[in-house]
Amino acid sequence: MTFELSPIDKAKFVAAKRATRYVESGMKVGLGTGSTAAWLVRCLGEMVRDDGLRIKGVPTSSRTAQLAREVGIEVISLDEAKWLDLTIDGADEYDSDLNLIKGGGGALLQEKIVATASDQMVVIADISKQVDTLGAFPLPIEVIPFGWQTTKALVEETLIGMDVLGRTTSLRMIGDHPFVTDEGNHIVDLHLNRIGNPRQLSLVLNQIPGVVENGLFLDICDAVVIGFGDGRVEVRDINKGAVEEERYDFLEEGNLFTDISD
Repeated sequence: MTFELSPIDKAKFVAAKRATRYVESGMKVGLGTGSTAAWLVRCLGEMVRDDGLRIKGVPTSSRTAQLAREVGIEVISLDEAKWLDLTIDGADEYDSDLNLIKGGGGALLQEKIVATASDQMVVIADISKQVDTLGAFPLPIEVIPFGWQTTKALVEETLIGMDVLGRTTSLRMIGDHPFVTDEGNHIVDLHLNRIGNPRQLSLVLNQIPGVVENGLFLDICDAVVIGFGDGRVEVRDINKGAVEEERYDFLEEGNLFTDISD
């Protein structure tokens, strides 16, 4: 069945497709959350169905777990897995050192735990997520519901001493209600515009009572697979110091991929 993809969906698809080459039978694989990660899960599901791939997936959210089961991937918990061979996930921003902002989908806590419990973390993204300096995308922090307004005020006070351009914060909402994470917490988004010292900011934020975790993923990502709307893929591996490029042609697939949306 032939179908048309928008340039952005083509970019996400080819990044996910290329990233599946990191996955081998017998692996325990962390499965990310978000629209790009959904392409990956679908691609892996096709490999399970058609190619006999045998993996155990550790999802980073309940919605990823549901999708993985739907496409035939065996799902286990991180406690069952204990340690992972690989995690593949998306990102909201990445810089030249492969430092990331994540959490736009509200799953940053599970994503960070799973990523740091892996031998390797690979990010899949389209070229629009590349930045010179982190911070244009709002930085999410996960906070417990008890006293969240006090926590938010403490964060705002702390930002005064940080190397950032903006200091506006907002509670993430779904309609008229606060967004609730899988752990029952809230997300506060920090609109910083530019983060001059991500390491300092990450350390300071996590010392504020009520803050569970922040969306700065520093020194965690090993490689980023970048998709382009014309089918090109670029792989940047920070450990190898190498950049690889190739191209995919489009696109005759079954209905595994026809119902993915952002």
